[in-house]
Amino acid sequence: MLDSKHDRPAYDPVAQALHWLTLLLLGLQFGLAWSAPERLSSPDALISLHLSFGVLVLIVALARLAWRVIRPGPALPSDLPEWQRLGSQTIQILLYVLLIALPILGWLWAGQKGWQVSLFGVATLPDLVSQGSSFGRLAGNLHALLSNVLLVLVGLHVLGALYHAVVRRDGVMQRMLPAPRRSS
Repeated sequence: MLDSKHDRPAYDPVAQALHWLTLLLLGLQFGLAWSAPERLSSPDALISLHLSFGVLVLIVALARLAWRVIRPGPALPSDLPEWQRLGSQTIQILLYVLLIALPILGWLWAGQKGWQVSLFGVATLPDLVSQGSSFGRLAGNLHALLSNVLLVLVGLHVLGALYHAVVRRDGVMQRMLPAPRRSS
């Protein structure tokens, strides 16, 4: 598929939908996490939603990764400096790693607290660690730390997209935007 504005190959609609769904889910996740009370002995509605959306983030991230393997994205512009190409690839890999690792770390953390993790009450996931597990506590600390790392990486990803849109004007950012409808 070509991006009509710049005649560059665009991401296919499935990749675009998964990308924007990921953004929506991350926004919900951070909103829920920041709204939830700090010290809970049992999960309230916000935490239960956070856990469920975390499962959904994991599913969507695995689907994105599988789709990326099946349908690789379009190449970066050939005139892009090597350090920018390497930076872009590194950030994308780290984003995928964190999108998979953070839900698993949160799942471990919930298990050590004795909280049940489910997908909106429809499917209950097994505990990965026993309640009070020191490994689960470590996972919780990593979950908190790496959530902030994820925010920084998302910020860098957005800055990179804006750089391509505003400074380079090379159509790279537009490749992830839905194609405009053509009037007949």
